[in-house]
Amino acid sequence: MSEVVIIDYGINNIKSVQRGIEGIGYKPIISSDPDTIIKSNRLILPGVGAFENGMNELKKSNGLIESIKEFVDSGKPMIAICLGMQMLLDCSYENGEFEGLGLIPGKVKIIPSIENSSLVRKIPHVQWNSLQANGSDNLWNKTYLNNINSSH
Repeated sequence: MSEVVIIDYGINNIKSVQRGIEGIGYKPIISSDPDTIIKSNRLILPGVGAFENGMNELKKSNGLIESIKEFVDSGKPMIAICLGMQMLLDCSYENGEFEGLGLIPGKVKIIPSIENSSLVRKIPHVQWNSLQANGSDNLWNKTYLNNINSSH
């Protein structure tokens, strides 16, 4: 059975991610230990809640941010879910401006629900979306999104 480490930093949806990983035949290891994270073969950064709180919890865990960055630099596969994905970016403007992990260049911005006095998007916005690089595709070189086709 293949192993995957799920990062536990205190405010994430560990049990649902754990059950999902078990359901597809992997052995989940739940950890906040930097060495376990760096040595893992696969990594998941889940998250629930506000950006500021998530980053504060990551910062509280001694060495956790550095171990995530070292893991990503190794080129091994990592997935981030919900807030975890948002924290991979440079910063967020949710309830202020807060620094992210900087693994993907970009900013998390508020989705406007009203434009020109008419409702255009239901908030909260929960669905699948595509990724689009602003500018050239080489913006993602040497980042977590290096092999992603920006047209999908």
